[in-house]
Amino acid sequence: MASGRIDLTDEPVHWDLGSSQSYGEYLQLAQLLAAQKPLTNEHDEMLFIVVHQVSELWLKLLLQELEAVMECVRRDDLDPSFKMFGRISRVQAQLMAVWDVLATMTPADYSAFRNALGRSSGFQSFQYRMVEFALGNKHPDMIQVHRRDPAHYAALERSLHAPSLYDEVLRLLSRRGYGVPAELLTRDFSVAYLPHKQVTGAWLGVYHNAEKDWDLYELAERLIDLDHRFQLWRFQHMKTVERIIGSKPGTGGTAGVSYLAKALKLRFFPELWEARTSM
Repeated sequence: MASGRIDLTDEPVHWDLGSSQSYGEYLQLAQLLAAQKPLTNEHDEMLFIVVHQVSELWLKLLLQELEAVMECVRRDDLDPSFKMFGRISRVQAQLMAVWDVLATMTPADYSAFRNALGRSSGFQSFQYRMVEFALGNKHPDMIQVHRRDPAHYAALERSLHAPSLYDEVLRLLSRRGYGVPAELLTRDFSVAYLPHKQVTGAWLGVYHNAEKDWDLYELAERLIDLDHRFQLWRFQHMKTVERIIGSKPGTGGTAGVSYLAKALKLRFFPELWEARTSM
């Protein structure tokens, strides 16, 4: 090999054909790769299906990491959660990246198969709704679209009435001696959280005592990062939809871009943003 190149064919490959499980079997690739079933012969429908299926897989991982973070918060063991938050941020980056791929589809490409979608819409995504509920965006009427699937409906109903990540964080702040009003700790978790000045004060206390309560300080910054990236994802979603369908209504009956634009104002952890103005 005078050229200095590595010839991989020099190394013999010994396939263990008697092993109990192959790569494809472990990943269930036969089922996974057979799950793309376009309803038309239009070239871009495959892109549309794959982008949304990939997004659902990332949402599945995101939910697992969020649930693990919440467990860390409940037992006041925050150090392991920071690795999970790091993974969540990278999953969010992947979720944002799919919009760049979808944006290669033109309005004419989408119009060619849009009617075949009927009233199916990302608005009906069970996992996305579970993520929103876990992060505190609670609206009871949002689960009605899932009544046709009893298992999904029951899971959403449980999540609706359970404390969100932020509710668990406020409970932790209270246990650590920061002034969180008692009524916020036992409130009706099925309704959207409303910001409270005392909670802003509690977060200011965390920032002013960063050396003593470094883990709470780090938690605050990880929550801000999660919220920030979610807002960027929403913005990318809105601009991609605007690029492809303009101001037309969405397939699921939503108002389309105008609906997505309203969602840009949502913040999961409002007092953490407010505290920045007061520092």
